[in-house]
Amino acid sequence: MTRSTHPALASARGFTLVEVLVALVVLSIGLLGIASLQLSSLRWNQGASARSQATLLAYDIVDRMRANQKSATLGEYDQAYGAATGNTGSVSLADKQRWKSLLGQTLPSGDGMVERTATGTTTTFRITIQWDDAHGAINAQQATDDKYVTFVMETQI
Repeated sequence: MTRSTHPALASARGFTLVEVLVALVVLSIGLLGIASLQLSSLRWNQGASARSQATLLAYDIVDRMRANQKSATLGEYDQAYGAATGNTGSVSLADKQRWKSLLGQTLPSGDGMVERTATGTTTTFRITIQWDDAHGAINAQQATDDKYVTFVMETQI
């Protein structure tokens, strides 16, 4: 058996192994970048979904108030954060309880309030919905500082 001792072939031994290792490092960095982008995308999509749900839930209570406009203009739909309060057996209390229930089921730690402002013949309602968005935080400090997201909508009925 004859071995080739050509100088160009002798210096090329092991070079393909180094190429393979460099290619693996480059591929690994690329895959980590793609995984990071995917996680960011999931976080942002979840936040966008929560904002969409908050918008729908704000319109839900506005529609309930429009259906019971007389009670709404008298202030029966005014509601602070926390449990729904009002006259037992009234439509407005049932609407607020259902709305509060939907907020809690749909949004993480979701809660809302309705404020009424009457100026002359115009009655304006401010619907404020807040929820816990700690899962969307970029770091641990933001998760504790800016934990809640607030959505505010004003309307006249």
